[in-house]
Amino acid sequence: MTELVYPAETTYREQLRAADDPHAHPPVLEELKVQAKARGLWNLFLPHRTQWTEGLSNLDYAPLCEILGRSLIAPEALNCSAPDTGNMELLTMFGSDEHKRQWLKPLLDGEIRSAFLMTEPAVASSDATTIQTSIERDGDEWVLNGRKWFISGAANSRCAIGIVMGKTDVDAAPHRQQSMVLVPMDHPNLRVIRDLTVFGYNDREGHCEVVLDDVRVPAANLLGEIGGGFAMSQARLGPGRIHHCMRSIGAAERALELLCVRALDRVAFGGPLADKGVVQETIANCRVEIDQARLLTLHAAWLMDAVGNKQARGAISAIKIAVPSMAARVIDRAMQVHGGAGLSQDFPLAEAYALQRYLRLADGPDEVHRGVVAKLELRRYRDR
Repeated sequence: MTELVYPAETTYREQLRAADDPHAHPPVLEELKVQAKARGLWNLFLPHRTQWTEGLSNLDYAPLCEILGRSLIAPEALNCSAPDTGNMELLTMFGSDEHKRQWLKPLLDGEIRSAFLMTEPAVASSDATTIQTSIERDGDEWVLNGRKWFISGAANSRCAIGIVMGKTDVDAAPHRQQSMVLVPMDHPNLRVIRDLTVFGYNDREGHCEVVLDDVRVPAANLLGEIGGGFAMSQARLGPGRIHHCMRSIGAAERALELLCVRALDRVAFGGPLADKGVVQETIANCRVEIDQARLLTLHAAWLMDAVGNKQARGAISAIKIAVPSMAARVIDRAMQVHGGAGLSQDFPLAEAYALQRYLRLADGPDEVHRGVVAKLELRRYRDR
């Protein structure tokens, strides 16, 4: 990170500006990938041992993922960026041999990118059972029709495959109506309508609105089993949530680092900002809150390894509530100490804040996760 990634951040921004395309692929990323592979720092996120990967526990990955979260470009440089990580886990667990050969291997090699198409604009996507995209069988094909939005990665020119969640049987039980199908992103009937900004930021990967209009793919493109879509989505989102939280802790640590440097360097009212009691209180609160969130996240990672993702869902929901909010508070304080500069493009704080605010909705809003934690807590007393 110190030798290669942090110095490359300026080059990355310069190459994006020179391309005059917010979704361009800066060449410096490929240079970093070569270095990461050479050092054995590749696909660290995947806990499953495969013919191509060794596997690393969630607890072992947690501090590494936190370090990656200090930079917006580090996760992709080590092939540990969303939404690819969750999609690679899905393909590892549920993909056929052909799925793995055609899509998983190129993803693991960092040659292509992917998207996960679940969220929809017309329904409350916090409840995945309400999605309306239809997936109908027609002979040897699946036919997909629907509209998705906030689809991360869909604007990337390297995005080659999408995993689409839709309904295959509206008469089945609510949690058995959904299935997942693999759709090439260059399908002529799959159209990216627009890229949605987040607080005005146009993410390089894109958060796109996508229309599927009579999209036909082979029947073999079904991922897993018919009716298994909801269960697979939960299997995917659990690790994705903890990865987001690990990276958020890294973002908070970098913000605190910038805050402290700024407080020591900037003089006002007769002395450094660092000598002011109000700033010292801010620094202390940041330190305590980051360490609390880290320990909660490490506990969730340990539980996932010890008892499985399903049994650890309460701990996963707890960190999804606590960590993005903590990171946003820390970054907000860092912006305050930087003054107007903290809101500008001269520092990474404003963009980092926008991402943390977004994460309070991504992979389930805070309110849903609070409901999970509360129901599990109440269950202990109902059982008595």
